[in-house]
Amino acid sequence: MLSPMDRIPEPELMDDPAQALAYARADFEQPHSQFIEQFRRCFPDWPGTGHVLDLGCGPGDICRRFAQAYPQTRVHGVDGAPAMLAIGREDLQAAKLADRVELIKGYVPGAVLPRRQYDAVISNSLLHHLHEPQALWQTVLRHTAPGAPVFIMDLRRPDRPEQAVALVELYAADEPEVLREDFHHSLRAAYRPEEVILQLHAAGIDWLSTAVVGDRHLIVRGHRP
Repeated sequence: MLSPMDRIPEPELMDDPAQALAYARADFEQPHSQFIEQFRRCFPDWPGTGHVLDLGCGPGDICRRFAQAYPQTRVHGVDGAPAMLAIGREDLQAAKLADRVELIKGYVPGAVLPRRQYDAVISNSLLHHLHEPQALWQTVLRHTAPGAPVFIMDLRRPDRPEQAVALVELYAADEPEVLREDFHHSLRAAYRPEEVILQLHAAGIDWLSTAVVGDRHLIVRGHRP
């Protein structure tokens, strides 16, 4: 019997076409805008140039927003779900950003990327999907250039199951049932800040720090030495 504090993993990939389409068309304006705002707040002196890597990009909404916020960047998004990437490529064409944003099929760790190191590495809501979180941290180590900012944002697991249910009702009451279920599963699969700190320690990463944001997110951020 699982206690209320236990993490319940969920599937690593979201590649059912109907689920992928529902996710891509859901209203993520608030959290995705917050992602860009939090990045700006954490790295106010970053010049906003060069190549950016987005790990677990899904349908590419964060890639698009980042490219629009920093028009002198090129963004490479990597994800393992072809259904997500197909939707994302269509959206980038519509936004006239396909020349600056490239979506790549690949898994972490080990994805074959166009560049060895990047001038910034970002990730939104990938960590809670991973059964082995070191896949993310080892990829960060492999592909972050010296001096580059790293910014990871993800859900954090509530203290009790009823809190997860309340968050679903608060933020996804009007969404399709498939998304409500997915959000609930994601909250139960998310890591706590103290668990992420242990992951970073195990990876030998002492230059990233962890902070709580709002009622359901955490961020991990820092510059690679």
